[in-house]
Amino acid sequence: MKVMVITSSPNKDGLTEACGNSAKLGAEEAGAEVVMVDLDNMKVGQCHACGNGWGPCLNVNQCQVRDDFQDLHNSLKDMDAFVFVTPVYWGDMSESAKAFFDRLRRCEAWKKEKGYLQDKPVIAVAAAGGSGNGTISCLTSMERLLMPVKAERFDYISITKKTRSFKLNTIKESTKAMLTK
Repeated sequence: MKVMVITSSPNKDGLTEACGNSAKLGAEEAGAEVVMVDLDNMKVGQCHACGNGWGPCLNVNQCQVRDDFQDLHNSLKDMDAFVFVTPVYWGDMSESAKAFFDRLRRCEAWKKEKGYLQDKPVIAVAAAGGSGNGTISCLTSMERLLMPVKAERFDYISITKKTRSFKLNTIKESTKAMLTK
């Protein structure tokens, strides 16, 4: 079993990183091979809404904007499950997560064959390190992006500075359960 854990925070010692590490630990305890991806260490730009709003993403299911997205997108097909972790900025995902998910949705939602996330279990984590506000609206944004690609919702987890002490374990145990179900 292969699981990809994708984080998207510029803060390498913060709550988002701790969440990603907890997911990794849970996956390893379940015996899975783990692929860690940090979107903030990649060049994944925004969707350009090519042509009349739809470029090759609609018919060919590939983005024509050339950057690190293509390799990351193609690597998704080899995964069995996913954990997506984003910090909460103004009640939404980080900019790097939004850029990735916007392009992913355009390439995956209209596939005629089975998509790379279709029917695969996903855990979405919203990590609010500041006020603790906005986790629910952030998870709602993530859900709106994951539904069109037909991913299987396994768990949506909010975590804040106040809940860190027990929610990191929740992330670990949820990941482990997702991979042993």
